[in-house]
Amino acid sequence: MEIATFGAGCFWGVEEIFREIEGVSSTRVGYTGGWFDNPTYQDVCSGRTGHAESVEVTFDPAKVSFDRLLEVFWDVHNPTTLNRQGPDIGAQYRSVIFFHNSEQEAKAQASKDKLQRSRKHSRDIVTEIAPASTFWAAEDYHQQYFEKRGVTHCRV
Repeated sequence: MEIATFGAGCFWGVEEIFREIEGVSSTRVGYTGGWFDNPTYQDVCSGRTGHAESVEVTFDPAKVSFDRLLEVFWDVHNPTTLNRQGPDIGAQYRSVIFFHNSEQEAKAQASKDKLQRSRKHSRDIVTEIAPASTFWAAEDYHQQYFEKRGVTHCRV
């Protein structure tokens, strides 16, 4: 099993999409990329911890490739808006790929470059590619949020 970590705005909907992919064995939402130890949702929402709302994806690379997870990541959010996804504004909602090894870093950068060259988006891709750091699991009520509530997508 391997781990991939993505920040693509509000983590509830992003988690749900990754949970549906064959080969993904588990997901959890949380906070990473910041400097504040053991942050709470309120801490992260303050915008003063440096963390991004993120989804940690545990997957079987024999069943789903990291490249496929990257494709899903690019498709589930707008990678051209700096520190914003829809109505959610702040660095905690930034677009970011947290890599766990040099292979993930190279693949993330190559996929970002390919998307930029494709001109699929009229603006530049602003997605960060950063080393994975401590992942702080979000509070239990955030885990599988949509599944627990019978919701299928974010209502923007």
